[in-house]
Amino acid sequence: MSSLIFTLIQTALHWEDKAANLAMLEGKIRSIAQPTHIVVLPEMFTTGFSMKPEQFSETMDGPTVAWMKKLAAEKRVILTGSLMIEEGGQYFNRLIWMLPNGQLGQYDKRHLFAMGGEDAHYTGGTQRFIASVNGWKINCNICYDLRFPVWARQQTAEGPEYDVLLYVANWPDRRNHAWKTLLQARAIENQCYVVGVNRVGTDGHGVYHTGDTMVCNALGEPLYHKADDEDIFTITLEKKDLEAVREKLPFWRDADDFKMLL
Repeated sequence: MSSLIFTLIQTALHWEDKAANLAMLEGKIRSIAQPTHIVVLPEMFTTGFSMKPEQFSETMDGPTVAWMKKLAAEKRVILTGSLMIEEGGQYFNRLIWMLPNGQLGQYDKRHLFAMGGEDAHYTGGTQRFIASVNGWKINCNICYDLRFPVWARQQTAEGPEYDVLLYVANWPDRRNHAWKTLLQARAIENQCYVVGVNRVGTDGHGVYHTGDTMVCNALGEPLYHKADDEDIFTITLEKKDLEAVREKLPFWRDADDFKMLL
């Protein structure tokens, strides 16, 4: 059975300052000395959770995607996180999954945070994105998606379809109990690892973020949790441990058969 290594970057972000954020994050990424497969940045890592895509968005040919390509190749890792992307006259909160060979995948945030006005500025996605790495499958999501369990639910007719649920976020301190509880719930109900990477610090609206970046095993037990402070943490996930839970407690076999209508 294989191992999969994640490096999680919990960081404060410079409000709506792409140059400062890219310089800061490049330093953090270059500082990673341990072997790793996947480096995870928070949601909207170039700006913070801004509702100004008309001013700060880029195209897929823009400088931030090129920056991700350069660093992924240099460090020989998969680099992922979300940023504002303009495409076809629409704006997306898009997670980029950049491979070291320059190929990439993408996921557009499905559930837009209407209470923060996100739905007024961005277009929601309509497709899930499940990446394959070294025999593992990783289901990628963004922040508010965490509140919607059907979107993440394993389609289990042929067995579990993914091994890791990944969430990148700008989730505020005032709702951090929900963040921590739902990360554990998604792990339990889908019998998978869950990785949630959140920012820390205060944004341009005065909203504080505790981070609470967390990794849970398939029983929902936290393997790592960090609140308030910036951190760069590398963790190894073991496929044998995941398979042991699924074999001993095969709850997935009794799951309801359903289809999502988009």
